[in-house]
Amino acid sequence: MAVRAEPAAHADAQEALERAQEHLLGLQQEAGFWRAELETNPTMDAEDLLLREFLGIRDEGKLERAAKWIRSQQRPDGSWSNFYGGPSNLSTNVECYAALRLAGDPVDAPHMLAAAERIREEGGIEQARVFTHIWLALFGLWDWEDVPALPPELGFLPKWAPLNLYDFACWARQTIAALTIVRSYRPVRPLPFDLDELRVPAGPRQLRPLTTMKGLLERLDLIARRYERRPVKWVRRLALARMERWVLTRQEADGSWGGIQPPWVYSLMALAVRGYSLDHPAMRAGIDGIEGFIIEEGDTRRLEACQSPVWDTALAIIALADSGLDRSDPALVRAADWILREEVRVRGDWAVRRPSLAPGGWAFEFENDNYPDVDDTTEVVMALRRVQHPERSRVEAAIERALDWTIGMQSKGGGWGAFDVDNVRELCRQIPFCDFGEVIDDPSADVTAHALEMLAGEGLMRHPAAQRGLEWLLGEQEADGSWFGRWGVNHVYGVGATVPALVEMGIEGSHPSIRRAVAWLEQVQNEDGGWGEDCRSYIDRAWIGRGESTPSQTAWALLALHAAGERDSVAVERGLAYLVATQTEDGTWEEPFYTGTGFPGDFYINYHLYRLVFPLTALGRLLRDEED
Repeated sequence: MAVRAEPAAHADAQEALERAQEHLLGLQQEAGFWRAELETNPTMDAEDLLLREFLGIRDEGKLERAAKWIRSQQRPDGSWSNFYGGPSNLSTNVECYAALRLAGDPVDAPHMLAAAERIREEGGIEQARVFTHIWLALFGLWDWEDVPALPPELGFLPKWAPLNLYDFACWARQTIAALTIVRSYRPVRPLPFDLDELRVPAGPRQLRPLTTMKGLLERLDLIARRYERRPVKWVRRLALARMERWVLTRQEADGSWGGIQPPWVYSLMALAVRGYSLDHPAMRAGIDGIEGFIIEEGDTRRLEACQSPVWDTALAIIALADSGLDRSDPALVRAADWILREEVRVRGDWAVRRPSLAPGGWAFEFENDNYPDVDDTTEVVMALRRVQHPERSRVEAAIERALDWTIGMQSKGGGWGAFDVDNVRELCRQIPFCDFGEVIDDPSADVTAHALEMLAGEGLMRHPAAQRGLEWLLGEQEADGSWFGRWGVNHVYGVGATVPALVEMGIEGSHPSIRRAVAWLEQVQNEDGGWGEDCRSYIDRAWIGRGESTPSQTAWALLALHAAGERDSVAVERGLAYLVATQTEDGTWEEPFYTGTGFPGDFYINYHLYRLVFPLTALGRLLRDEED
């Protein structure tokens, strides 16, 4: 039988809420938005140093400050990881080691000896990912002949043909387009050192059986490599020009490409090998723009792979409103004003699959008009609905455009992907070049859940798109009662997004799907009352629902339990107690663990605002029920 909390416990929770609310309000920028650090891993810093070396813009001061940051992230065993507390990552180790060699660290320094030994134990540079081999090839440390083919002639493929650019997710599409140019030129900028100490001779390459798709693609890659050595000159010339135009037209106002690191750095290199000088406006904007993604702290310097102001601001509005801040509070109105100015009103790559769909929606970053996304758009709409804005007609018009755009972005099966429609070509994942993370944007439970929650909140739960989405989402539930979390770690995130959406869509808390989800959450709750899930759950199912408790993941679980009608349950009381007990004196929470996802299995994110906005939202919803 559920046991209600003592009044004193609720008083403590109310105090925690007030401290968190005050802290979050204090983080708002003068322009009205919120933006906290988006922490990833030190390959970003290593690649930034290698990019500057390649472009000939090496700066000794910047080099040393970045090198200090990379050294600070090395673990005692000599390795680096892609997320806090994670395992050693070979490619990250190689890139960080190469960057430190670039900074002048001697090979016999203890930290370098430890790193080199670790790299050799894991198979040496021979076993690193394709992208690491590309970085090494740029400096003569790897043979371009041993990099999978990526001909720019891909740009000639029609949009219905397999492996055309639009078969790839937007982040992969931009990266691949730029790399087709770089791979064609095969540039080499020699360095005064080699990396022979990292080599572990491997035997002859073993191709997979021809009867498998990977085996077939490996043989097609060998054919493509032979063509790359002697391409048809006039065709290659046209292909390179076409790709160059494609890249140039997608540069954003802040100089970035997509507001994210991978296509940004490769696009700069692509333009450089095409003869663009450092003073060309596109190059200048791109190089200068990177500085806006740099965090200087003490004597170190680190690079954000991306920035998330729209996402952070929408979540902050929801947290503050749900925690009881007056809907007409100036802070919320200023935030809504800023976010309304960020609406995307131009066509991007999404229009390739939806040519008749009018633009409307929001992107994740400050500048990314080519790639608005469903996740940000739905959260923004839900945030705007929580603000009593003096210009209601302006808000309503933006929401109406967002609704039409979101409905139009639904995939055939009923779910929603983040950036594109029906971006589901599995073949893209199997080509030899694509070993750097997720390369398609197939529908996911978390994005679909947010879309349904938004549509239901707008009174559209009976709309055919919402009903199709509901059927799809119910069908995605795992056997254990959870849902896979594409953009957050992982099943705790999936459940935290899905259960509130189902309830908003009219599914009763007694529904079997919700009861199974509640049972799963109760089963995986930690002894300390919190919830946690390690990033390794994406590649090892033994980690699903397992990990050190974190404030954000605990909040996701509480939001699901709250929606399911479990407000008075023992699990909720223990979760609330965890949040109260772990709050810092200044009103926020510590969260070194990564709970955001870029590419499942490969690239993870620590959103520094998650530790505050989600606990505040959970506290607000649970305590609001007590007041009611």
